[in-house]
Amino acid sequence: MKLQTNIKLKKQEHNLIDYNSKLLLLGSCFSENIGNKLEYFKFQSISNPFGILFHPKAIETVISRALQQKKYLDNDVFYHNEQWHCFDAHSVLSNASKEDLLKDLNTQLQLLQKSILESTHIIITLGTAWVYNLVEENKIVANCHKVPQKAFEKNLLSIESVKKSLQNCITKIRAVNKTAKVIFTVSPVRHIKDGFVENMQSKSHLISATHQVLNAETLYFPSYEIMMDELRDYRFYKDDMLHPNTTAIKYIWQKFIEVWVNLDALQIMKEVDVVQKGLQHKPFNNNSQAHKEFLLNLDIKKESLTTRFSHILF
Repeated sequence: MKLQTNIKLKKQEHNLIDYNSKLLLLGSCFSENIGNKLEYFKFQSISNPFGILFHPKAIETVISRALQQKKYLDNDVFYHNEQWHCFDAHSVLSNASKEDLLKDLNTQLQLLQKSILESTHIIITLGTAWVYNLVEENKIVANCHKVPQKAFEKNLLSIESVKKSLQNCITKIRAVNKTAKVIFTVSPVRHIKDGFVENMQSKSHLISATHQVLNAETLYFPSYEIMMDELRDYRFYKDDMLHPNTTAIKYIWQKFIEVWVNLDALQIMKEVDVVQKGLQHKPFNNNSQAHKEFLLNLDIKKESLTTRFSHILF
């Protein structure tokens, strides 16, 4: 008896990810989950230089600004709740010092520009089509930073608006990097604070718009669909019943590498995993001969990986 429906996935034939690839991840918190996996396995990856960005307009804004190298200035930040913030960035960048915030924003701007220029794969994860428009400036923000809700107007981006935003992202990327694969995915995290029906509206707009911009160089990975169909059970969620738990993240990650990572890289991943687990090992006796031999073998494995791939450092 088969108790699960499986989404049919096909291994990519060209431009697979390996340890020479350079990856940029932008978007919702699910980008962070996949980014953490790539970091653990020592791929060359950059994840969300401006923090989590939930909607396509926020992603379009930072891509445009980075490629224009339009530096952040005093009038781009504001003071609220004893910290300085920027409406283009997540609160993870917020700072008690205005000067430090501006410095960090412009550093991340340079990092993002460099990553777009050099990336072989750019993974964009869309979280929601709901946006908040700052009424006073008529500007869609990436994060409200706990500014009172009366300062904003909440809107649902139409399918056409999402499509236009995604197309703008693609066009700007292609203008400076013609070879990078752009991979879109929709986050499996449900934004129930918007409402159950409203969340489904939002996801449907994202999915519909994304599929209208796909082509040979712009592809789609079904993170949302895997979570909603193959993992159709609350045991795959965290306690909040909204976010995928560790098991679900591992499952979707495994599906991703089956589609996008080449066979040689899979072997390197196994070697990296052995070292990572070795580094986490806690011995009963630090001074035992067995532990000394274990550390020596671990150093040999680390050196072997670093010799072949200079960016792999432990």
